[in-house]
Amino acid sequence: MPTPRLLLPAHVRPLAVLVASLAFAACGGQQTAPPSPSGSPGASSAFSAPPASADPTVGAIDHKTGATDVILRIEQGGGFVPIDFLASQAPGFTLYGNGVVVFQRTVTTFPEPDANGVLKAVPWRTASLDEGQVQELLEFALGPGGLGSARDAYMSDHIADAPNTIFTIRAGGLDKTVVVNALSEESSPGPDAVARSAFVKLAKRLQDFDQRGTISSDVYEADRYRGVLSPRDGPPAGRSLDWPWPAIKPIEFKEGPSDGSGATILPHRTMSTDEVAALKLADIEGGVQGLTLRGPDGAIYSFILRPLLVDEKD
Repeated sequence: MPTPRLLLPAHVRPLAVLVASLAFAACGGQQTAPPSPSGSPGASSAFSAPPASADPTVGAIDHKTGATDVILRIEQGGGFVPIDFLASQAPGFTLYGNGVVVFQRTVTTFPEPDANGVLKAVPWRTASLDEGQVQELLEFALGPGGLGSARDAYMSDHIADAPNTIFTIRAGGLDKTVVVNALSEESSPGPDAVARSAFVKLAKRLQDFDQRGTISSDVYEADRYRGVLSPRDGPPAGRSLDWPWPAIKPIEFKEGPSDGSGATILPHRTMSTDEVAALKLADIEGGVQGLTLRGPDGAIYSFILRPLLVDEKD
């Protein structure tokens, strides 16, 4: 199925204007609230098609153009959450250099576990932007979204165990990660109030990228999954599935150094789509938690499955 094209604003201000605004912020001038982007999500005119003469090449804000080159990303990390959540956690939005976006749709009702305790996560979606739309989004992230002049970390001393919002930007001569602890729409007084307000605007735009499903996109079909296996303490909450992989032993799920995801600490293994299909479960494109397997050694295991993005390591 062809990847649908997501129609976003194609207008891009001249680079000189963007550079000047970022330089002013970086030089310690008095900060002001970031300007509202033209054609922000939610406006009825925000998703008109770009002009026929739009330049298909890389525009004023330079960036890599490969299918695995991450140029803009938002994800959550840390906080006081169960290990199952950490093991299945993934970036909520990624823009790749070729214009492909992969994101999780904002939902009003979160999935609930079934009678056997199995929870099927919200599937990722995908769409494709042309270069004019990529430029507009990068301009927003660097300017009104605050990343152009952001420092590496914004930590909060007031909220214990709050998660971090992590932005990655690799465009316009920048290659940096910005970690914002306890990001919230609530007003945060202090010297970082303006920056945090900008990050909230960017997070809201990326985390509701298709405006609650009103913009055309398609289900993201991963070509690899990460399976996380761990011995279960106590009896399973529901029915256990028989081990579905005759050629795979539990010992082949290996522990590794932590990359912050939680999954790499626990025994894990990269799974092919054929191996995932052997589970004979429907609607697991977004991954699954709470699955219980009875191993060939007779032991009971908890199993977590998460799709891998094209840039993610095995």
